[in-house]
Amino acid sequence: MAGKEAERDGRRIGVLALQGDVREHLQMLREIGVEAVEVRKPEDLRGLAGVIVPGGESTTIGKMMAEGGLLDAIRSFFYGGGGVWGTCAGMVLAASATTGPSQPLLGLMNALVERNGFGRQVRSFERDLEVKGFDRPFRGVFIRAPFFEDVGPGVEVLSEVDGKVVAARAENVLVTAFHPELTDDTRFHEYFLKEVCKR
Repeated sequence: MAGKEAERDGRRIGVLALQGDVREHLQMLREIGVEAVEVRKPEDLRGLAGVIVPGGESTTIGKMMAEGGLLDAIRSFFYGGGGVWGTCAGMVLAASATTGPSQPLLGLMNALVERNGFGRQVRSFERDLEVKGFDRPFRGVFIRAPFFEDVGPGVEVLSEVDGKVVAARAENVLVTAFHPELTDDTRFHEYFLKEVCKR
């Protein structure tokens, strides 16, 4: 439904294409009828309704964003009303602070993040999640996943695993510690379009 609405109103969604699950996000967006484009430079954000910051290695992605001017450009995009969704490493980058060593962050969400909070690659797992606003569980794919240790005012927790925040949103930013793009369930992509991308 949301994808058909987005196609009808001509909205475009970008996927930050520096590292990570770029192709998977693009494919899922196109499956639900959205015009999806790669974002490699600040000017690629022009005219977008939203941008997805995918999984990968957050320190590397952050450094590449800083070098290319994309940290400031995505902050400006966000403060101009554009929707931003961070998955896994993107969730780390969206946070305002990290428990680990200093690294470049977008700082879009008032939250303290624990990088690789669920452990290394060998500790990756899948779990059915209860998600606020969803009528049935969502299969979460966790790969070296982070979690929010704490969230501040204005952040709505959407899902938790063992008391750890793994999905949350604020006004025009969404984060997930897991990878919806690696499933065949389009509900989080539709949620991003419908509930987070307001322009």
